[in-house]
Amino acid sequence: MALAEKGNSTCAVTVELLTVGPHIMGQPYSISVLKEGYCLPQPDGSTRADGTISLLQGPKTILVDTGGPWDRDFLLARLKERNLDPDDISIVVGTHGHSDHVGNLGLFPGATLVVGCDISQGDLYLPNQLAEGEPYPIDEHVSILPTPGHTGRDVSVLVKGTSVGTVLVAGDLFECCTDEDTWRELSENPAVQEVNRQKALRTADVIIPGHGGPFRVHMDVGDR
Repeated sequence: MALAEKGNSTCAVTVELLTVGPHIMGQPYSISVLKEGYCLPQPDGSTRADGTISLLQGPKTILVDTGGPWDRDFLLARLKERNLDPDDISIVVGTHGHSDHVGNLGLFPGATLVVGCDISQGDLYLPNQLAEGEPYPIDEHVSILPTPGHTGRDVSVLVKGTSVGTVLVAGDLFECCTDEDTWRELSENPAVQEVNRQKALRTADVIIPGHGGPFRVHMDVGDR
């Protein structure tokens, strides 16, 4: 259970793993979790980790995080299963610059690349206000939101109109649905990240975290 501020009151929030599987239908966008990320501490103090890879299909084809470079063949195979080539991806969002999230950007030279707060098409960098805290709309259903904390330039992708409501593909804003005891030690700015986590809990019906399965958000009072 977590707490979220709602107006002048404090609401209890509970989360549970989503039971619909890795595919979320929607109109006009559906979401597929191509790979569920993980973060596994090892006995010697090291950590095995890989980021969640999500695919949005609708008016635009959007890949959110690409996994690490070791995921290259896996990612290409998952796209091929959906009759997609790298050239079919119109936008690639790297929620932040860690290697387990942006390790395969080179597969998509023709896509618009969003890496943290930078947006580029080839060598052309496009103006935006993400670093100033302003969302970057893709269309009326999909927006890129600045959600710093884990790093100073993290972003998340908000998708409206799915079968489970509003979905936030959150990168490492959330490690997983049971990360309350761990996320702070991985955060560059826990205070800022906490604010953005609370905003996410008030906004999204389902959150896809950076290192775990999608989870549903329940608030105990009123509307968000």
